[in-house]
Amino acid sequence: MTSQLFTPVQIGNRKLSHRITVAPMCQYSSVDGSMSDWHLMHLGSLAISGASMLVMEATGVTPAGRITPYCPGLYSDANEAAMKRVADYVRSISPIVLGVQLAHAGRKASSHRPWQGHGPLQANEGAWQTLAPSAVPLADGWPAPHAMSKADMQQLTQAFVQATQRAARIGLDFIELHSTHGYLLSEFLSPLSNRRDDEYGGSLENRTRLIREMIEDTKDAVGGSCGVAVRLAVDELHGPGGITSHGEGRDALALLAELPDLWDVNVGGSLGNDSRSARFSEEGFQEEHVAFVKSLTSKPVVSVGRFTSPDRMVSQIRRGIQDFIGAARPSIADPFLPQKIMEGREDEIRECIGCNICRASNNEGIQIRCTQNPTMGEEWRKGWHPEIIPPRHARESVLVVGAGPAGLEATLALARRGYEVTLAEASEAAGGRLLHESRLPGLATWIRVRDHRLHMIGKLANASVFLNSPMAAQDVLDFGAPHVVLATGSHWRRDGIGVVGEIALSLDGALTPDDLYAGRPVSGPVVIYDDEHYAIASALAEKLRRQGHDVHLVTTLPVVSSWTAMTDEQSFIQSRLLGLDVAITPSHMLGGLRADVAQFDCAYTGRRKEVPCGTLVLVTGRLPNAALHQDMLPHAGALATLRAIGDCHAPGLIADAVYSGHRLARELGEDAASLVLRRERPAPRQSP
Repeated sequence: MTSQLFTPVQIGNRKLSHRITVAPMCQYSSVDGSMSDWHLMHLGSLAISGASMLVMEATGVTPAGRITPYCPGLYSDANEAAMKRVADYVRSISPIVLGVQLAHAGRKASSHRPWQGHGPLQANEGAWQTLAPSAVPLADGWPAPHAMSKADMQQLTQAFVQATQRAARIGLDFIELHSTHGYLLSEFLSPLSNRRDDEYGGSLENRTRLIREMIEDTKDAVGGSCGVAVRLAVDELHGPGGITSHGEGRDALALLAELPDLWDVNVGGSLGNDSRSARFSEEGFQEEHVAFVKSLTSKPVVSVGRFTSPDRMVSQIRRGIQDFIGAARPSIADPFLPQKIMEGREDEIRECIGCNICRASNNEGIQIRCTQNPTMGEEWRKGWHPEIIPPRHARESVLVVGAGPAGLEATLALARRGYEVTLAEASEAAGGRLLHESRLPGLATWIRVRDHRLHMIGKLANASVFLNSPMAAQDVLDFGAPHVVLATGSHWRRDGIGVVGEIALSLDGALTPDDLYAGRPVSGPVVIYDDEHYAIASALAEKLRRQGHDVHLVTTLPVVSSWTAMTDEQSFIQSRLLGLDVAITPSHMLGGLRADVAQFDCAYTGRRKEVPCGTLVLVTGRLPNAALHQDMLPHAGALATLRAIGDCHAPGLIADAVYSGHRLARELGEDAASLVLRRERPAPRQSP
């Protein structure tokens, strides 16, 4: 069935051995525009994945064309040398076709890294003058860009040409012109940002003039020694006033159809559109916008869409939607996705669950994290490889108690190291919190975290799983394992304490998500109090509303599920709840509960508000299930290891629990000196 994925395709004068590629992903980890050791690890890991093509991240053609001061460039000899170092390393370990995405960020340049707020740099932070087709600011609070003159455009074209020549000297196979996500070339294309009245504005033919010139001039500059691809947003998702896939997106591609060597098409606008979570999109969700492209061009076409299923990938190719599959988030979840498909090991793929924790890591300013792949972001810092784990130092056994995300990951990783591992689970099914949360609307893919680990554990002779096996302290001691790992999870609080609320309340009769998971009925108007601010409160509100209940969601912060702004989901969540007629009261803290009324106090004025309430559901904080750990502490001296991991240690995200389990497995038996992190990167100069 997958054989169609592994037929060759020609791009210009380069032949790709098969049809699974790695899409570009910004890293914000360069120093003065030059790629660093981080890129050696990041791109090196992806290069040996088995993919046929790898596109390096958006790279500025001028210092002022970078999105942030930490983005790479290809405008100086130093930049070129640094990129050549990375490219040479990739070439030394892989035959992959290698390219770079050349870009100018336009009015989105001179900005903070995502985790610093995405906003514009200030003068004292090294801000620089941005460029755009017209002097239209990106948004409120952003500076007006300089409207480019003809001379500016000539200099810009020359910068793209020179960067393309540098790419060819490095030995890259192709460059990709970046015309999506609201960066400069797409700003010229969009009538929302291009208000010019000369030959580069007005009609669609005029607005495509610059990108046409870029394609022609860069191709002329390298004479076929380096291919030229274009990444184009065929729909901005900004409504009929912008570029749409049934309107000017289609027409623009038709005007340029045969010029580049490859079309890389997607939906544009904010990254929340291009990187939608599984809660709000199916695998291959961009098809409705990009399906027309191959009917207008003879050139090969690639797109993305969170593809993890080989069958879905084959379907895209067989039905003529695209020639290649671009993988970004799926490559984060499993960098060896292509190789596993090629070798017939589809059952071993760590499928992306579409939770967007990778996007949240980027937006929140922490080391990149992936729920499915705990090694992501630790390749350089800790030397973790996604498929290779060091063997044990001694022939010993480990008892893991609790088969939730942390316990499953610890069991799998410990067994892969060669330990004899026994996993004991008190209930009749493995999965812990995943069993319940994956049954909420839009979260079904989360169960993949359990399914992958159970499947892989089942392949290992030195790992055993026992269900319906509750363990007390004496049971653990009687078992006799020298290493004991407790992963007993957590439970929801009943006293109203959460992220904002710090005062314990007496709330007799209130329910928690645990009660709803256990089947406790609700009656009357349902009031959901959210002081956790991630996915659960809104998902419960949606579920109960769809069951016919009147639902009122009250949150302590100004918007629903506020932390999901990190996962690019917040606007989708609020829109869905409003569309379902869920009543929403923001910025109110729970004050008390009477028989038929929940009392809330305004976070700003203190003014009390009473809300009719038949059932109050508290989605606030969680507490560790720590009883077994407490009972074991007096016996810790009799054990080589006693560790609590995951939610039983510190309740958090599923990704945190998985990481905790993997870290425990990696570090068991290791000398403390070997666990010291590599040094962080030096801070670059701010101004271009």
